[in-house]
Amino acid sequence: MIEKIRELLKYRELLLSITVREIKVRYKQSVLGIFWSILQPLLMMMVFTIVFSRFAKIPSDGIPYPLFSYTALLPWTFFATSLSFAIPSLVSNANLLSKIYFPREIFPIASILAASVDFCIAAVIFIALLVFYDVTLTVYAFYVIPILLIQVLLTLAVALFSSALNVFYRDVKYALPFFIQLWMYLSPVIYPLSSVPDGFKSLYMLNPMAPIIGGYRKVLVLGASPDLYYLGISAFISLITLFLSYKYFKIVELSFADKI
Repeated sequence: MIEKIRELLKYRELLLSITVREIKVRYKQSVLGIFWSILQPLLMMMVFTIVFSRFAKIPSDGIPYPLFSYTALLPWTFFATSLSFAIPSLVSNANLLSKIYFPREIFPIASILAASVDFCIAAVIFIALLVFYDVTLTVYAFYVIPILLIQVLLTLAVALFSSALNVFYRDVKYALPFFIQLWMYLSPVIYPLSSVPDGFKSLYMLNPMAPIIGGYRKVLVLGASPDLYYLGISAFISLITLFLSYKYFKIVELSFADKI
């Protein structure tokens, strides 16, 4: 496994090149271009505020609902966008896979790196919301770094496994939108963690995205420490899943060219 990672590092220039290409192709011939990365979570925030706050009266733990929802939508959009482009990335680059050798995981990783650029741009709106609602960041905001790292590990784990599986079963690509939407409803994006019944909370928090989303809200908006116990479980699940996913990816990698 360590040798495979070292080999991947040798191709870092190729990874950077493909990432830049991903960013350019994604917004080629688009009128708004990179601003789509801002519009998507912003429009969803507006819809969620109207539907779930005004109509459904879903609680938000005392946080203004636009800020409450956007704090979750920002990382969730990064997660969903990464998977949307990473999972079909091997099939989309079939011409390159059949011609020259290089670590095939470069393609899903490049898709995640390209999505991280959108994430950083959309974060500008989040900063504006913090200023608008007069929210002051505390020292707990530094927890964003490990929380984001756990999310990236989880995203990479799902992307590696699913992109490899998509080479053999193209149904994965078509099931992806439903899968992402279902996962969102099973995560505290629309509602707070406090809404989850105590009897189901331990089971609910086995969803690694639940402590991650809850952690973002706690450290950035509430100015409190995240739940380290559940965040630790999320980190453990993410690491184990990444290890198994990467191992599976490398095992089936040699079959990609024949299947595509």
